[in-house]
Amino acid sequence: MPVTLSDVANRARVSPATVSRVLNGNYPVAAATRERVLRAVDELDYVLNGPASSLAAATSDLVGILVNDIADPFFGIMASAAQSEMGGRDGALPGRAGGEKLAVVCNTGGSPARELTYLTLLQRQRAAAVLLTGDAVEDPAHGAAVAAKLARLAETGTRVVLCGRPPLDAHPDAVVAALPFDNRGGARALTAHLLELGHRRIGYVAGPAERITTRHRMEGHRAALAAAGADDARAHRRLTVHGPYDRRSGYEAARELLRRDPDLTAVVAANDTVALGVCAALREAGLRIPEDVSVAGFDDLPFSADAVPALTTVRLPLHEAGARAGRLALGTEEPPEGRVAEVAAELVVRASTGAPRSG
Repeated sequence: MPVTLSDVANRARVSPATVSRVLNGNYPVAAATRERVLRAVDELDYVLNGPASSLAAATSDLVGILVNDIADPFFGIMASAAQSEMGGRDGALPGRAGGEKLAVVCNTGGSPARELTYLTLLQRQRAAAVLLTGDAVEDPAHGAAVAAKLARLAETGTRVVLCGRPPLDAHPDAVVAALPFDNRGGARALTAHLLELGHRRIGYVAGPAERITTRHRMEGHRAALAAAGADDARAHRRLTVHGPYDRRSGYEAARELLRRDPDLTAVVAANDTVALGVCAALREAGLRIPEDVSVAGFDDLPFSADAVPALTTVRLPLHEAGARAGRLALGTEEPPEGRVAEVAAELVVRASTGAPRSG
């Protein structure tokens, strides 16, 4: 039996009118109430019925771009590049006249619940396309929930593209294309570079432990250590600190690493922003970069080349990947063979790394 508006209202403990206001977005509703309604919609898998069901197919000019943190250049660059492909181009999505789309950036703040909420809202708005950028959490239940959401979007004509995100294990047919980054390969090349310089006491400032990107980059790091015969599990645990992808995390992690091993000679940071915090902590401790401690980042964000010293890092072509994701979402570029195209990572060696100090 189909789920009704009243069923949603009962589950959310609100009136049917309030449910209608939340779904239509035509009247102010308290944030807590809105969250409760959307959660009930998710739990009951409510779909518009009656005359509205004929509108369920994707017919709007709206495109949703989901990011973890719009203030992070990593996401801002991809979102900007994708959006630039959607405004004013001649390509068209199936069944639509004209290719210009309204791109809306949805900032999840890294919250799995918020990610699902935005997908629900985009489904209600009959989005023409949805782009999911960046990382995902290591949570099978959440992964299955996202896959199910994307499958429902695809069923109604929404084009789904993943950019910098691993392909789906469940419902892979829901995705037009996935453009995952080669995080393992990039991390392996970066650590191999430090090993070739002669470093063996290498601290590692990892991202959040629950994130897939964190695991992939750590796997690449350890693969390089193993290839050099330096993968000591106990030492790896002692010289690894997890934290958010921000400057403060890098600063605090570097201080902790120095406490654990005052003689470390290099630090690999989860990303370039974290690396800035690492550099600040090292300087505060009276250490020179790279003469005393080498520092390396990841992503090659715009400020990396202008840091002092310029930051050794791994370049991910964020703008190019975002632009391609935009074209795939718009339908102006054919999907890659197998609908998955890994985006290569490139080691960029600059002045922040050098041979370890002697003695």
